[in-house]
Amino acid sequence: MSIPYTKKILEHFMHPHNVGQVENPDATATEGSPACGDMVKLSLKVDAPTKTITDIKFESYGCASNIATGSIITDLAKGRTIDEAKAITWQKANEELGGLPPVKVHCAVLAVDALKTAIENYEHRHGLLKEKVPTDEKIVMKRLSRVINPLAGLDVVRTKIVTEVRIEAGDVTVFVELPEDHQFAANLRNEIQERIEPLWDVRSVNVVFRGK
Repeated sequence: MSIPYTKKILEHFMHPHNVGQVENPDATATEGSPACGDMVKLSLKVDAPTKTITDIKFESYGCASNIATGSIITDLAKGRTIDEAKAITWQKANEELGGLPPVKVHCAVLAVDALKTAIENYEHRHGLLKEKVPTDEKIVMKRLSRVINPLAGLDVVRTKIVTEVRIEAGDVTVFVELPEDHQFAANLRNEIQERIEPLWDVRSVNVVFRGK
């Protein structure tokens, strides 16, 4: 049986580029969940005067396509300005790899989403937003819609385990219907904080578990 991967995919899978974590990154982002399937985490450094991505690395949990797309996306973004990097599409990544199997195209989408979220986080933290909209419950819930509920394989908003969000003077509290000692509680806390903390006017993020 032939392997449904191009030579380029296999090269990036067996010898991926830019693996690991950038030391003292200017921004990070995680997409997906290791509890439910593929995951990719990006960290990057940006030269502030030129807004050029000088270093970018990825960590992956998943299949050959997941690793290959993390590798090619970091190659495509390195040395580009953040505006140029935001224009990179999953179609471009797919093209560079010679074509992913149709059932693995989501890996390219995941890697591109991680890149764009990392850049957005950088813009929040460095005052580069075109319009500074105060963080409200709608914004928080939109960001949380990318956090996966490992018990269901869908996001924490649609599965309604996030039951309440309170925002007061830059302090955000997220209430989660899950026991604090649950095996996935610590991971969910980290993912929620990672999603909300970069917002430009957020001072702190507290996650409260109140399930039985």
